[in-house]
Amino acid sequence: MNLTITAKHFKLPLRHLFTISRYSVETQSTVIVSMSYGEFTGYGEATVNPYYDSTVEKIESSIEKVKDIIETSDLKHPKEFWLDVEPHLKDDYFTLCAIDCAYWDLYSRIHNRTLRSYFDIQSKQLPLTNYTIGIDSIENMKAKILEKPWPIYKIKLGTEHDVEIVKSLRKITNSVFRIDANASWTAEETLRNIEELKSLNVELIEQPLKADDWQGMTLLKERSELPIIADESCQRLEDVDRCAEVFHGINIKLMKCGGLTPALKMIEKARKHNMLVMAGCMTESSIGISNLTQLASLLDYMDADGAMLLKKDIAEGVSFENGKIMFSKANGSGTNML
Repeated sequence: MNLTITAKHFKLPLRHLFTISRYSVETQSTVIVSMSYGEFTGYGEATVNPYYDSTVEKIESSIEKVKDIIETSDLKHPKEFWLDVEPHLKDDYFTLCAIDCAYWDLYSRIHNRTLRSYFDIQSKQLPLTNYTIGIDSIENMKAKILEKPWPIYKIKLGTEHDVEIVKSLRKITNSVFRIDANASWTAEETLRNIEELKSLNVELIEQPLKADDWQGMTLLKERSELPIIADESCQRLEDVDRCAEVFHGINIKLMKCGGLTPALKMIEKARKHNMLVMAGCMTESSIGISNLTQLASLLDYMDADGAMLLKKDIAEGVSFENGKIMFSKANGSGTNML
């Protein structure tokens, strides 16, 4: 019996036009990777993302590149499997992520275990996930909040009236706010904004400056009265040490770092630096989100709302009730394609 790997492209319409400081998107393209061994199948996901040079063609080409390696592989531990595949996909960690997650899912199902059971801290209270409100008119942003009552919102900013937006949204909800500027502010602007935001029940600021503005981030770490979390500045394991010098925490994206296997190493390294740890998503279906949430007990913050932003999901798995993770009782990541 051999491993087999297949991939299928989907287009996922979003509930609303989703805008951040760099771009807007109405439909998210994604590729679902299926890995099978006998009666068992595991699933992973890689989204299309222009900022990170991820395209459907590149994902499909990358899978073909490693297909023979995978399909002649022994059924080894996922951490060993990742080390076999990674050297061939150093230029495509999105696809590496989909393969790594599909294999973890498959391996867990074969061994009759949930994926998270391999590293779960059962005594830890799980973080709530936020729900993201993209950049829009203030009235539309308010309408999205009223449409989806939630305990924590991530507010995307990067306009000429960011503080005004937060003040207006605060009038209609007492929920916690997380601010994500997607690298659109300067250091001085960030410090000015924080002076006002700290009194508006804002919990943290995510990636306010350009990814390579290390001098500006040094200033922010020294002077910010709110935690500053790295996103664009922290893509892979090798970025954690440098980010520890200028950020209070990191946001780990499975696709940027290459899957669950390196994410576990990033968490371990961040904890050695006494950093805060968030894990976030890339507007995936429930395949990607269910893989991501397997890390929940290792995290301080969770940004796992991708599937909730879709008009219609293509899979079932983990769900959320008022921010709380509701795991499937099934083995692996608990997912199935619809």
